[in-house]
Amino acid sequence: MSIATIAGLLVIGLAAGMLSGMVGIGGGMVIVPSLVFFMAFSQKMAQGTSLTLLMMPVGILGVINYYKAGFVDVRTAAMLGVAFIAGSFLGSKVALGMPEATLKKVFGGFLLLVSIKYLFGK
Repeated sequence: MSIATIAGLLVIGLAAGMLSGMVGIGGGMVIVPSLVFFMAFSQKMAQGTSLTLLMMPVGILGVINYYKAGFVDVRTAAMLGVAFIAGSFLGSKVALGMPEATLKKVFGGFLLLVSIKYLFGK
């Protein structure tokens, strides 16, 4: 791996971590597009790599800060976590069966809808 690649990945990771700590996003919204557009990953490789990152306790220090400030609902997080495990398994099966171009359109459409809702919703 070249120095430029390592530097690029470190910048992407730092940006995703900062945004995750600030506004709760990181993997899907930052890492996946960054890997596709800046590191020339395929959509599937970017998604798989992002999910792998989630398997490690990457956000633990941010979680500790939010927990200490009283902004963590542990029961809700546990329920979401159980559902996330099942959804991750099912979603990966669906995504792996899709053509790359279709998957990119689904991903882009999702980001567009979220953006419109945040920009123009209440």
